[in-house]
Amino acid sequence: MNLPNKLTVGRIIAVPFFIAAYLTQMYLVAFVLFIAASLTDMLDGKIARKYNLVTNFGKIMDPLADKILVYSAFCLMVGDGLVPSWMLIVILAREFTIAGIRQVSAAEGIVIAAAMSGKIKTVLQMIAVPALLLAQAIQDPYPVAYPIIALIAEVFLYASIAMTIYSGIEYIVKNKNVFKN
Repeated sequence: MNLPNKLTVGRIIAVPFFIAAYLTQMYLVAFVLFIAASLTDMLDGKIARKYNLVTNFGKIMDPLADKILVYSAFCLMVGDGLVPSWMLIVILAREFTIAGIRQVSAAEGIVIAAAMSGKIKTVLQMIAVPALLLAQAIQDPYPVAYPIIALIAEVFLYASIAMTIYSGIEYIVKNKNVFKN
């Protein structure tokens, strides 16, 4: 297994530790774990492309690792009321729709590459989650800073939802031929 794939697997392995830190209200630890895992996402892709280490495992597992990390965080945050449940429903509906389109296309021998809008959506989500975590971490010890961080978190959260909707529509429109069969 090459280094980029090891980083992807490491990101998946980090998820239970992130969840445990969050559930025990160790928000700063959860913040650090999430940031570290998110950075491996950037790193594994750069290494894979630079050293020609792109693999089928990486093509499938890298985006899946991102989803496991981010959507675990959103599920936890919905449970605590930090993220409205409708947002998670929109996010999951988009993901299942895109996964379905990709499955149908794959069955016909067509590979659908990730679009830039989907990558931007992921980046916005990976900023929104740690911002929400940071807001939780500083709420009690730094009540003056909390509203500022909470506002920044909310802006990125809503931006990520807007990009989720946009990228979902873009995938559907660009791949409308899948619906014809």
